[in-house]
Amino acid sequence: MKKLLTALLGVCCFFSISFMQGCGKDKVKRTYTYTFYKPVYKTTAEVRANIKSNAPKQVENPGKIYLKDQYIFLNEIDKGIHIINNADPSHPQNIAFIDIPGNMDIAVKDNILYADLYTDLVAIDISNPQQVALKKVIEDIFPNRYWGGGFYADSTKVVASWEKRDTTIVQEMQLGSWGNRDSQAFFMATDASRGAGGFALSANVSKSPYGVGGSMARFTIAEDRLYTVGYSNLDVFNITNAVNPMHTGRKNLGWNIETIYPFMDKLFIGSQTGMFIYSISSNPDNPDPAGQFNHIRSCDPVIADNKYAYVTLRSGTTCQGFTNQLDIVQLNHLFNASLVKVYNLTNPHGLSKDGNLLFICDGQAGLKIYEASDVLNLKLIKQINNLETYDVIALGGIALVVAKDGLYQYDYSSVSDIRFLSKITVSKP
Repeated sequence: MKKLLTALLGVCCFFSISFMQGCGKDKVKRTYTYTFYKPVYKTTAEVRANIKSNAPKQVENPGKIYLKDQYIFLNEIDKGIHIINNADPSHPQNIAFIDIPGNMDIAVKDNILYADLYTDLVAIDISNPQQVALKKVIEDIFPNRYWGGGFYADSTKVVASWEKRDTTIVQEMQLGSWGNRDSQAFFMATDASRGAGGFALSANVSKSPYGVGGSMARFTIAEDRLYTVGYSNLDVFNITNAVNPMHTGRKNLGWNIETIYPFMDKLFIGSQTGMFIYSISSNPDNPDPAGQFNHIRSCDPVIADNKYAYVTLRSGTTCQGFTNQLDIVQLNHLFNASLVKVYNLTNPHGLSKDGNLLFICDGQAGLKIYEASDVLNLKLIKQINNLETYDVIALGGIALVVAKDGLYQYDYSSVSDIRFLSKITVSKP
């Protein structure tokens, strides 16, 4: 006991002496190393002049996918769009890159590609994918985009890219005061859950003027309208003249809107708290509420067929939920949509359906393929492991899968022999 008291007394004396020495000097120095991102600015004219078919780039941070005819348009988050010739899914060719700062979303009608450039909408002629041309810009149409990290951009220019820098700082401060660090600057968006658009996922779609997008979409096309969702709004653009989109309407949907999916004359809109159904049959410029299904707070992409909606709920990210499951919702009475079955999953993201096959990207659990002719008794027929999956498009016997480490393609034309075809590997900077 005596030894313990002696030791404690020694410790107290040490801290007392150290404190007094610090008080005598009045100031201390701290050294720390941190990473920040410095914005690289370009003028609006420079940015728009560079929206063209530039040399192909390595895929580093893949986002939304969009399929039109033989081409894959793959979003490089906040940077632009990779153009991939997929005439032979076993050997896809990365042929060009369109530089579009702030881009996250894609949709295509005829030979016109629509994309977001931060708060602007751009229309690009892709008749010749290796010589694309900017045709129209609608400025400041997506107001729900903002900067994070305490960063304020130069409003007279465009942040074209970011330079990563590692810095060591030696800071002198008053003893007992808090040091001030430069905050890490980065772009955030209220609609940052990545999105692209599409029409119905069926083998006939490739013959239509519209392309096919994934279930994580925030852009989608139905008939002669482009529909986009932000954090709280649904925007409508008349694209009867594809090269000249006209903004024709905006509807407030509430909060925490995430995805949009069209089927027949309905729009299925996923939010963090539920699924909203809107009809576009009578007035496509002003969709009418047609139904709703509420669930607990969770991230929420949705797809649909003639009878059911398929909703994946996942934990993590900004959604703050703890549920990981597939909800199957019956649509017989849209205003009274009812939950008929729940399947527990690992961390589901995007999904796609082709006939009676249901494809689910289950995060780190890989890609799961179900026989779904009986929604009350889904049968897992294939699980592809060792992938951290994000979104999938299943069309005409080919499944296109965006994963953390690359863009994969699988042949599912024979369900008993689902085969790997190709991979475009993500190259980390």
